[in-house]
Amino acid sequence: MTGTNDRVIVAGAGPVGLTVALKLARAGVPVTVVDASPEIIQSPRAIVYHSPTIEALAELGLFEDLRAVGVLKQDYQWRTIDGEILAAIDMSVLEPGDTPFPYNLHLGQNTLAAIILRHLLRVPGVEILWKHEVTGVTQDAAGVDVTVETEDGPTHLHASWLVGADGAGSGVRAALGLSFDGVTWPEWFVATNIRYDFQQYGWAKANFIVDPDHWAIIPQISDDLWRLTYGEPGHLDRSVLRERLADKLAVLLPGRDPKEPEAFSPYRVHNRCAERFRVGRALLAGDAAHINNPIGGLGLTNGLLDAVALGNALAEVIAGDAGEELLDLYAADRRRIFLELVSPASTENKRRLTERDPERRRADRERFERLKTDAALARDVFLFTYQLVGSPRLTSKGLKRPIDARQTHGSPAS
Repeated sequence: MTGTNDRVIVAGAGPVGLTVALKLARAGVPVTVVDASPEIIQSPRAIVYHSPTIEALAELGLFEDLRAVGVLKQDYQWRTIDGEILAAIDMSVLEPGDTPFPYNLHLGQNTLAAIILRHLLRVPGVEILWKHEVTGVTQDAAGVDVTVETEDGPTHLHASWLVGADGAGSGVRAALGLSFDGVTWPEWFVATNIRYDFQQYGWAKANFIVDPDHWAIIPQISDDLWRLTYGEPGHLDRSVLRERLADKLAVLLPGRDPKEPEAFSPYRVHNRCAERFRVGRALLAGDAAHINNPIGGLGLTNGLLDAVALGNALAEVIAGDAGEELLDLYAADRRRIFLELVSPASTENKRRLTERDPERRRADRERFERLKTDAALARDVFLFTYQLVGSPRLTSKGLKRPIDARQTHGSPAS
């Protein structure tokens, strides 16, 4: 039974932190969510959610709200910068019983967070504290003391458990003294939101331009709003990127008629992983635990699956239905999934879009040709993300795993 001292502090009011909080609150656990920002961050971020993530969000009763404002997508295209279609695949190749959600969901990360927050605030025992940045963590066998910086200066919060879901620059991870090993990619990624009629040119709802100098990812967000993300040389100053925007869009847009985007956000990209996901009564999830490049949409998909697993595990431990070894299972299983599946797949996704070596480009083209005709290969590509679900012990209903233990063929951007 949940006791009065079982409050959990969740650092981070993004989709991952809010999902953990929603799982816990609905299990009767008091939750305090703290975030350094004054509100949900609105800048262009993740937008693609794969089938197992949709399944997990639907289990939380969020699907109808998400579908009302998002785009459901089945089709993918890979193109050269000259417009040649290298491959076009569709999730209709999935077989009956593979998944109850044979499509992806597209909507902005900020919109997803707002929907989760709306549901969270309907649950008693929930507290949201904006402009509260975690700067220190101490703990003992009974609980966790968290130092947070506020507009009025530092203050202290106490709880039985702490969840760090406060992004790649996690204050929780830093306070725990954990390393964040990996690589930072040398180039800029530039995310823009643009209103443009790609479909009049025969484009799919998700498109990839394969070119070492002009690669891009272009998925649809809403009826006429699209996310166009492209690369720029890493040595350029951030201020120069805006000056180059019009020329870049003139190359990337099929009509060669650049439009002013509604949002423009350059950022650096990393593939990194924390050395541990659990330190006593503190646990990490999402970008605070691991981060990867966005090509293939695996980052937030994996982070939300972290959230489901951690919310379930922590609720069971607090209720006395499981021992703390369940939290060790969470930490080990989610770290393994990132290191063995997510990081290699996202790295390969990036390589395929940006490859310069002629031999490897030739091999990639051969694989694109196979995708055109090999329905079994396309099906395995689409079902790859179910391997990210992880241990059945950590899911509420045991999300369906149609390709358990089969060879990984990569994510849809592969």
